[in-house]
Amino acid sequence: MRSVDVIRTKRDGGELSPAQIDSFVRGATTGEGWAPYQLSALLMATLLRGMSPAETAHLTRAMADSGTVLDLSDVPGPKVDKHSTGGVGDKTSLVLGPLAAACGVVVPMMSGRGLGHSGGTLDKLEAIPGFRVGLSESEFRSALRRVGLGMIGQTADVAPADKTLYAMRDVTATVESVPLITASILSKKIAEGISGLVMDVKCGHGAFMKSLADARHLAASLTRVGTANGLRVASLITAMDAPLGRLVGNSLEVIEAAETLKGNGPADLTDLSVLLAARMVQLAGLAADEAEATQKVRTALFSGAGLEVFRRCIEFQGGDPRTLDDYTRLPTAPRSMQVVAHRSGYVSEMVAGAVGVASMVLGGGRERAEDGVDHAVGIVCLAKPGDQVRAAEAIYDVRYRSTARLMAALPLLEESFTIADEPPPRAPLVIEEIA
Repeated sequence: MRSVDVIRTKRDGGELSPAQIDSFVRGATTGEGWAPYQLSALLMATLLRGMSPAETAHLTRAMADSGTVLDLSDVPGPKVDKHSTGGVGDKTSLVLGPLAAACGVVVPMMSGRGLGHSGGTLDKLEAIPGFRVGLSESEFRSALRRVGLGMIGQTADVAPADKTLYAMRDVTATVESVPLITASILSKKIAEGISGLVMDVKCGHGAFMKSLADARHLAASLTRVGTANGLRVASLITAMDAPLGRLVGNSLEVIEAAETLKGNGPADLTDLSVLLAARMVQLAGLAADEAEATQKVRTALFSGAGLEVFRRCIEFQGGDPRTLDDYTRLPTAPRSMQVVAHRSGYVSEMVAGAVGVASMVLGGGRERAEDGVDHAVGIVCLAKPGDQVRAAEAIYDVRYRSTARLMAALPLLEESFTIADEPPPRAPLVIEEIA
């Protein structure tokens, strides 16, 4: 089968056969029969012409099968994970993973690093002194058996085709293709060996999907393709116009996650974490309905059971569990500066994307995949949309190390919020659910 014929089929709007898709994925994995420019050509043809649900489902499975697919049948219990499309201040994985595990769900969580304005779960975990995200497969299985939760990075043998295609999409202006996004996300989740997946599709200023229409398209595709590949999937579209919670930055977000597990978290982070964890419990078959699942999760939260699971997870993966009680053990920025309101009124808008970029500029995120991060820096949102403030009252407390980076971040923060005479209408945290 010639790669040029596969490209021509998609260029002309045709549907690729399973054999053609297999050839493409094999080319991405081994280079067999496909030059890099030919892989790129098919990516662009897919962006422009799209894929049917059947094509996307087969592409997803083929990408998963390009590497190791974990068989966790020897680990007792239902395996369910959660995946977020990324946002600002989104530390829900650190909260809902322990909560779901405390309810009896086995949570094999394979996460990524932050890129651009969007933070990554691995970067937050690595702010905890000693925490190892690079567990071997046997260690990962042991974590799932003993703790019920393992939080690791993607290994080299998981969906290697995706690594090639993801890097190419980034430099060929094909990142936005919904079939390619769907296959990229789900191929790695299938490789985890899970039976259920809760998708948190973010929508708004700080999300990859800015419009509700685009978020709906992606959520529907993830649900449909995941189901076709044997997963039980629940997709929620959630708001990401303002940062989630009040702390942005790796160490700061560990603190806020810990406080949430102690029952002291901000309402938006607590409510979303409980909701997503409850969906995980439902998909695991551990509750008859939403009400029972929610009650189980809330019991795990307010009894301290979720916090205890997180403590055991940290200890098992080599981290210092004392950080949950003594936050001075986390990396701490040496300096701080406040950004204040220019007038009295109500915070009517806070652009999450701008706050996320400011955190990245401070050193807390990456402009390029190979960049390092400063776990200590970040931003405390002292006010959020709906809060009443006085002129010269602090909106942000900026935790920084480099004065040059601070000077680059300040204009972003100063332009990121709006003060109005009246409070804004209360926006729902969960916009829609597709199951």
